[in-house]
Amino acid sequence: MRCPFCYVDDTRVIDSRPADDGCSIRRRRQCDACGRRFTTYEKVETIPLIVIKKDKNRETYDRKKIESGIIRSCHKRPVSAEQISKCIDDIENEIFNLEAKEVESTTIGEIVMDKIKDLDQVAYVRFASVYREFKDVNTFMNELSKLLSANSDKK
Repeated sequence: MRCPFCYVDDTRVIDSRPADDGCSIRRRRQCDACGRRFTTYEKVETIPLIVIKKDKNRETYDRKKIESGIIRSCHKRPVSAEQISKCIDDIENEIFNLEAKEVESTTIGEIVMDKIKDLDQVAYVRFASVYREFKDVNTFMNELSKLLSANSDKK
């Protein structure tokens, strides 16, 4: 790290500790040339994720959109806030593990559907009815029959 006072590249870390936000590390450094001390902060660099919508428009990824959809689906269901938060974390991990700069919204939707199915089946059907845009009762029944056959296969 270059010294901000004398611009020499020789500095050393004297002290390291987590910063107040818990997401970065605060480092106290000292320049070997001039002896002055300064503080630096180190944090993980994340690549901005772009979501390609169905209409081909692009927007930045927003965790709150997934969160609101799952919370709406789990309304009046026996699902705790902790379970919802863990589910969203799992979804985000899977999305970011794709290591892509751009992800289609349909890919994100399928990941959400897969994770929410394990969370609560009624929430899954609620989410699926909005996400898959069920047009009539038959498409709704088809999704239910898939869910029921998957459950009978597990037994």
